[in-house]
Amino acid sequence: MNTAALALAGRSLRISRRQPDALITALMLPVMLMLIFVYFFGGAIDTGTAYVTYVVPGAMLLCAGFGAASTAVSVADDMRNGVIDRLRSLDVGGVPILAGHVTASVLRNLVSTTLVLAVALAIGFRPQASAPALLAAAGLLVAYITAISWLAAALGLLAKTPEAAGGFTFLMMFLPYPSSAFVPIDTMPGWLHGFAEHQPLTPVIESLRALLLAQPAGNAPWVALGWCAAVMAVAVALAGVLFRRRTA
Repeated sequence: MNTAALALAGRSLRISRRQPDALITALMLPVMLMLIFVYFFGGAIDTGTAYVTYVVPGAMLLCAGFGAASTAVSVADDMRNGVIDRLRSLDVGGVPILAGHVTASVLRNLVSTTLVLAVALAIGFRPQASAPALLAAAGLLVAYITAISWLAAALGLLAKTPEAAGGFTFLMMFLPYPSSAFVPIDTMPGWLHGFAEHQPLTPVIESLRALLLAQPAGNAPWVALGWCAAVMAVAVALAGVLFRRRTA
């Protein structure tokens, strides 16, 4: 990553620090949702284990989705207020500009997912993973966050306004629900099984759950990495095309 991208990542992080209301919402909402699921609904959901143990991987991905949504809004806001044009006049290319937003998104999301994990540990989550498994889980989580951050950047370029960008990212925040994040798939209606089993987030969640709890993961981690690579490849290509069109 070049100097321009690092400088722009620092800019995005400083902007986040100056918007404490948005930052607190992005940090606290996933935590609150996890607590609601654990304490309001957990007693009625049979997952074969303590519900907090089951729900943590999904809560971390939900947290990443909220964080990525703010990236889309930031990109759209930069496009609207003329920041991109000014950077282009300084001979800063599209790749550093978008990479700066994505890097800041990854760093913000790592902080927020760490907070979710810390709260989960406080309310009873006990991972059983070895050090290599923990590193593998962290690597998979970073790969997922990077992929959806690039997707969010592309959606921010596609949207005409920051408000529209927030709406476009709804799908990223919705996808954890029709998956194995909060309830076992076999408890869902039959017509939903196919989508829930084969959508991108399910193998990521199953992989994180298996790695954190020292359970057999099968080929789920490779499927999850394949999905992350595919989403990122499409998002980077789409972002490049959209950036050239918006700045032509």
